[in-house]
Amino acid sequence: MTETAPRPTLEAVAARAGVSRATVSRVVNGAEGVRAPLAERVRRAVEELGYVPNQAARSLVTRRHDAVAVVVAEPETRVFADPFFALQLRGISKELTAHDTQLVLLLTEGREDHARVGRYLAGGHVDGALVFSLHLDDPLPGLIRRAGVPTVFGGRPGWSDGTPAGAGADPAVVYVDSDNRGGAREAVRHLVGLGRTRIGHITGALDQTSAVDRLDGFRDVMADADPALVVESDFTPSGGERAMRELLDRRPDLDAVFAANDLAASGALRVLRERGLRVPEDVAVVGFDDMLPVAEQTDPPLTTVRQDIEEMGRLMARILLRGPDRAGAGEDVDGLPRGVVLPTTLVRRASA
Repeated sequence: MTETAPRPTLEAVAARAGVSRATVSRVVNGAEGVRAPLAERVRRAVEELGYVPNQAARSLVTRRHDAVAVVVAEPETRVFADPFFALQLRGISKELTAHDTQLVLLLTEGREDHARVGRYLAGGHVDGALVFSLHLDDPLPGLIRRAGVPTVFGGRPGWSDGTPAGAGADPAVVYVDSDNRGGAREAVRHLVGLGRTRIGHITGALDQTSAVDRLDGFRDVMADADPALVVESDFTPSGGERAMRELLDRRPDLDAVFAANDLAASGALRVLRERGLRVPEDVAVVGFDDMLPVAEQTDPPLTTVRQDIEEMGRLMARILLRGPDRAGAGEDVDGLPRGVVLPTTLVRRASA
């Protein structure tokens, strides 16, 4: 049996570089006060020996774990089926990898999961948390605040430490969002510009601020619309199918639909085909997200509102790594505002 070679030690690096153990420790842990030539000798010795710092010991010195928790308030069946989450996680992962920081994925499905996540974060295993897809009655914001970890939220907050939406969000909350309301307005104005007058809206889950904002954008343009033209859904293809059937049963004369995301729009398109309706000749359809695996492969290809989902994830991680806790309420974090709202654009394809 072959014996495993012993791991290079801090002392071995110090001997190779011709410096003290304390100097090696300062360089490895990123501390200041080591002259550039000495630091370069240490780094060269680390590379030559293949030295890997003991993370547990390093954490005791630096009080950092080089790990960030990504908390998605959805069951795994939804997370791994919806390309939105893959895009956002890709943006987060790219930014964390660039800073040699590990991603720890935590999913929640029930109250027991919330408690588990709260305990994990309070246990000091990570340097911060990125949290998205929260629902308005979700206890996670309160649990995270009690855990005392720096946090950046994905999406405009609709809570204030457990306070229901409408009672005023905590100004100290740091978040990254897209212009959901403005994007929805642009989508509906586009349909109006095509001469459509009986425009339905398939909402997302209305316990999430993104869905509420998109519904508000629809109403900004269609203030006098028949309430029967709005059907609540849940951001899924099957939800889009159910809502489309209900819309057509209520208003057979419907001539356009704005769906709150591309997945719901894809479900709506299937139902329109089943009913023998032509898109866009009979019913024009617009989605929201511009997730290319969905929007370019629907029949016909989907006109939709583009939000940069990957950039949202990257920016969340960037703000967290810069330290959101260093700013006071309403202040910037190294030039980035506490509430970042990214622009959206309408992408026109064949469906509208």
